[in-house]
Amino acid sequence: MKSILIIEDEKAIAELERDYLESHGFAVEIEGRGDVGLQKALSGSYDLIILDVMLPKLDGFEICRQIRQTKNIPVLMVTAKKEDIDKIRGLGLGADDYMTKPFSPSELVARVKAHLARYERLTADRGESHEQIGIRGLLIDKTSRRVTIHDREAMLTSKEYDLLLLLASHPNRVFEKEELFERIWGLDSNGDAATVTVHIRRLREKIEHDPSNPQYIETIWGVGYRFKV
Repeated sequence: MKSILIIEDEKAIAELERDYLESHGFAVEIEGRGDVGLQKALSGSYDLIILDVMLPKLDGFEICRQIRQTKNIPVLMVTAKKEDIDKIRGLGLGADDYMTKPFSPSELVARVKAHLARYERLTADRGESHEQIGIRGLLIDKTSRRVTIHDREAMLTSKEYDLLLLLASHPNRVFEKEELFERIWGLDSNGDAATVTVHIRRLREKIEHDPSNPQYIETIWGVGYRFKV
């Protein structure tokens, strides 16, 4: 049984999310305070975290930032705010997905299942044969899911790694933003091009010597991105 932590201070919303998730076979724990939620997220063995932005004691952005320092499990951020800047900030801090209230509980369950399934598939090959992709000082180790750039490890989130691996596995192929979103997130891409843009920007900051003049991930204006070799 997969274990989920909900960090949400609105009790009615948290309990509704819990009820729907439990009815689909998940074990769910709720915490209403940000600081306590962070402690549980860091010390517990959860498979996924649903994280509200506006929380007492500690907001969701800071919680997400600290979680990403040690854990790569899926993080879904939820908020009542509709501004794109909040979505971009959350994704930039390492969130895997972002949902704006109000949303359908069934949609939440669908997204939870999609992220868990994808995370399982991406980590299932750790016992398989050793495989690496090496291009101009960039080394991607598929077995350990580690990335090094000129012998320095790049600390990538799970989605940043997935994007890099997909692009590097198809060198010089141009991917549209919508295709990248569908292949990495596995969800309807309508209106979510910003998700890909934010993750590409963060990825460049971690692997490019000069992110404004990228040598690996090239923007094809009006189309999408490609890994340049």
